[in-house]
Amino acid sequence: MVRAPNDQTIDQALEAAHLPALVAAMATITGDAGWLKPEWRPTYNPLERGEIGVTPAEQAKIKAAAHNVIADLTAGKLKPAVAPSPGLVRQLMGFVAGAEIPDSYDAFLGDELAIGGASTKDPNWSADEKAKAKSMKVLVIGAGMSGLLTGIRLSQAGVPFEIIEERADVGGTWLKNTYPGCRVDSSNHMYSYSFEPNHQWPNHFSPQPVLLDYFRGVADRYDLRKHIRFETSVIEAVFDEARSLWRVHLREKSGADRWVEVTAIITAVGQLNRPRLPDIKGRESFKGAAFHSAEWRHDVDLTGKKVAVIGTGASAFQFVPEIAGKVGHLTVFQRTPPWAFPTPHYHEQVPEGMKWLLETVPTYDKWYRFFLFWMATDGFLDGVRADPNWTGPTTAVSEANMQFREMIAFAIAAQIGEGSRDLLDKVIPQYPLGGKRALLDNGVWLQALQRNNVDLITDPIAEITETGIVTKDGVHHDVDVIIYGTGFYASRFLYPMSFVGRGGVTLEQKWDGDPRAYLGMTTPGFPNLFMIYGPNTNIVVNGSIIFFSECSVRYITGCLKLLADKDAATIECRQDVHDTFNIRVDDGNKLMAWGSPVVSSWYKNDKGRVTQNWPFALVDYWNATVEPNPDDFVIERGKVEAA
Repeated sequence: MVRAPNDQTIDQALEAAHLPALVAAMATITGDAGWLKPEWRPTYNPLERGEIGVTPAEQAKIKAAAHNVIADLTAGKLKPAVAPSPGLVRQLMGFVAGAEIPDSYDAFLGDELAIGGASTKDPNWSADEKAKAKSMKVLVIGAGMSGLLTGIRLSQAGVPFEIIEERADVGGTWLKNTYPGCRVDSSNHMYSYSFEPNHQWPNHFSPQPVLLDYFRGVADRYDLRKHIRFETSVIEAVFDEARSLWRVHLREKSGADRWVEVTAIITAVGQLNRPRLPDIKGRESFKGAAFHSAEWRHDVDLTGKKVAVIGTGASAFQFVPEIAGKVGHLTVFQRTPPWAFPTPHYHEQVPEGMKWLLETVPTYDKWYRFFLFWMATDGFLDGVRADPNWTGPTTAVSEANMQFREMIAFAIAAQIGEGSRDLLDKVIPQYPLGGKRALLDNGVWLQALQRNNVDLITDPIAEITETGIVTKDGVHHDVDVIIYGTGFYASRFLYPMSFVGRGGVTLEQKWDGDPRAYLGMTTPGFPNLFMIYGPNTNIVVNGSIIFFSECSVRYITGCLKLLADKDAATIECRQDVHDTFNIRVDDGNKLMAWGSPVVSSWYKNDKGRVTQNWPFALVDYWNATVEPNPDDFVIERGKVEAA
């Protein structure tokens, strides 16, 4: 029998509580809308995490009232109320949000909250559909976050599947990236599957080993490993038009080649999985250790060494502060500085009291996640939206963007000490905020750059020699080790795999260096081929990529359900539907900071088109992916041939 907590335990937990989420949980438990007092309604400051706009006296009242409910609940004196009515749920969502929620967001946010447990993302297949699904075989490529999610949903739908994973374990990016300081930059209570919360996250933004353990645990709980073929690569997939199936060429670690035949393919390989090394003269001539941050050489001891870091993107932003105190001297070569949002709690641990509330108080976890989700739903989207009539400087794309820029620039400047004022011009970006990936800043980046043993070099690199790096001003920087933080081949979707569709046309030929897909998932000419985290499904200043993956998997399983419903063999996106969608996306991206012609980034391909980003609100993607519209597809009937 579990002992009821004492008053001190409850009070300590309440000190760590997010109070608006706590109030919503209390109202849900008691069924009493009287908890939604106007004086307790929050008013948030997006850049001040702890500020809820409620006076200390009223906060004390909330805690005292909640203490009594929690004490009765844990003592067995109070039974939680039945599921709240839709009207009360809407009131509670507006209360936690601290804002009037548009009517058009009701279904979307209610589904994410899932206060009753059910969600549109749960496969809801009839016995007849499950029986028909047994004739299918689906090949999932990748056992990272999206691949595991796909496996879970296919299992629940009764669809036979196999996951191909080129590495020896699950985890995807959290298995591959092991550089010092590697961690997630979305809040962990939102960067987790909506149906698999973790109440014991040690940090608000957990480091790589913790995230890897989470995904390994999910794979074990859902018994997915028996479906995974590890250390195997997909070389080529060819669509057999006569038989309406895909023939897939696999290569095992031993070098042995195998062919499998499947009904459908779902790629879940991510966008940032192929490290990119810069095209710099003499790069191969360097005699010291050199490696990409995504392929970190843990056998290379950096202690006391002269180390060069090329690039100041997301990875360098994390690992530079970790190694700066260890190396003898660190030279950081920067082309453009990153924008970074003030996030003081970026490295902070989750208080034990918060973990206790999440685990113990019914629905508190859902309401806290809802708060995080709401704050990221539209996020700073309006602040990075371009004004077509903007006549101001090219460092901004609208008045709101300019104000946003000044606010963040002020926060950056405030971290520069008097002895490092020459650094200021180097760390304030001259491109619009939102033009490139924004990072999370708790101060350690600029602290590292202001160390006596660290230099930030902004002169362009001319060449790499056997012993160092020469900049265009003629200076030779002697180094022992070079670390490349130079990103990935983001626009080379699905590289190096080859997909051959109808008429022998490859996906590479179809795209011609300009990847496009309907809803980021399907491309005409390639029936029964689906992509997760495909073209134009990246998010910049709003949401979590897990949300996009969950929406995509819901949609893809819906497409497979259509095949079962209609006794069909193939489902293929119509060309006109695909083209109309992509015109809309392109028009949308042109009106965002990252689409500005003065900005170059990995969001754009070599043709200058934004191939990565979703330019609209999260609700738009949710609505578009609730279920597939059969009218968007050419569905060819005929019994699915057992693969």
